[in-house]
Amino acid sequence: MDAQAWDDRYAERQQWSGDPNALVAELLADVPPGSAVDLAAGEGRHALWLAGRGWEVTAVDFSAAGLARGRERPGAERVEWVTADVLDWSGPGAPVDLVLVAYLHLPPPDLEDLLARAVGWLRPGGRLLVVGHDVDNVEHGVGGPQEPAILHGVERLAPVAALLEVDRLARVTRQTPAGAALDTVLWGRRPVGARR
Repeated sequence: MDAQAWDDRYAERQQWSGDPNALVAELLADVPPGSAVDLAAGEGRHALWLAGRGWEVTAVDFSAAGLARGRERPGAERVEWVTADVLDWSGPGAPVDLVLVAYLHLPPPDLEDLLARAVGWLRPGGRLLVVGHDVDNVEHGVGGPQEPAILHGVERLAPVAALLEVDRLARVTRQTPAGAALDTVLWGRRPVGARR
């Protein structure tokens, strides 16, 4: 989908709850606040949640309509909202403590390139958190895109994981009102000795 398609989708109705994804909230619960980038932020639910916990957050998305919804929410003034295609965005002006990529699905070369650049935006010791629909979700889960080529998987994220000190790279089950969904999570740190 392009920016216009997402603008139309956001114009129809709110897409998600204002609460963060449960796994995102669990993994970040004990991480001290710092600077963060939320890539493909949509309506900003994760950016707003992080900002409410004391993070300095930049929310990036190509849908002006999605970001406009985020700007209307309480606490929006604590987030920097950037309308840009994440594939073209040059990144933050200084190294950050966290890059969050939640449910961004792109063809493998584009996703791998973007995530490798995101690792480069991290300060040494900074964290990358990627969560998305797993490729097996099409046949064994509910919801999400139905195009296997753009879905995540442990093997598909392995090249990016190789750039990190990995705390977790796994397929996980997420309960939804419609049933169990399968996601992939990559949670790791940029090595302290890594060069920018």
